[in-house]
Amino acid sequence: MPSIDPPEFGTPTVKWRFPAMHPEGQRYVIIVAVAALVALIFSALRFLFWPLAFLMVFVAAFFRDPIRVTPKGDGLVVAPADGLITMIQPMVPPAELAILGTAPLIRVSIFMSVFDVHVNRTPIAGTIRQVVYISGKFLSADLDKASEENERQHLVVEGKDGRLIGFTQIAGLVARRIVAFVKEGDMIAAGQRVGLIRFGSRVDVFLPADTMPQVVLGQRSIAGETILGKVGGEAMSGITQ
Repeated sequence: MPSIDPPEFGTPTVKWRFPAMHPEGQRYVIIVAVAALVALIFSALRFLFWPLAFLMVFVAAFFRDPIRVTPKGDGLVVAPADGLITMIQPMVPPAELAILGTAPLIRVSIFMSVFDVHVNRTPIAGTIRQVVYISGKFLSADLDKASEENERQHLVVEGKDGRLIGFTQIAGLVARRIVAFVKEGDMIAAGQRVGLIRFGSRVDVFLPADTMPQVVLGQRSIAGETILGKVGGEAMSGITQ
């Protein structure tokens, strides 16, 4: 019998490495680093050096941008944010997302603490149909009214199958700026980076009517990797312990 060459899978191992820092955070790290250097030079300010050094490390860690491997498959909706699943319930989309219709859709809320990765990713591949920024307050992001009163940015992605996924970046008590990486008309791949929220926040995702959640309350999601919903799937239920 003719010999059959084994399939090639590339390298059999990978090495762990520190996550890269997103360019958005470089200037903040530089500012704190300069302040720490000034404190080190002047003896009267030297007591501030170590607090500033720790702050520099924290800022660099906050803006970390790790590599993510997005699952492939038809009808999958991946999480746009790292964080804690704090709400899964039917809600009428906000007026800014009228393109999604007026019928209640399942909203999945993901709360990001200051220790989570804050680079957000698109739940599906497709075309950006809408980007709407709204200035507002800076209430704690875990409050439900934050979705109506806080600074926020709504995005809608249309998949190749015509389904629309709407999600909202919401600034929190500490977060003071939402940064967009995409604009209307951009074509994006599933799990692609679409924006960043500085220093603590929340992301709400509105699943299409035929898409069932694949996460439970209390679960932690990983942006670009955790399967948040599935078209035609069975909804999971429960609360993690």
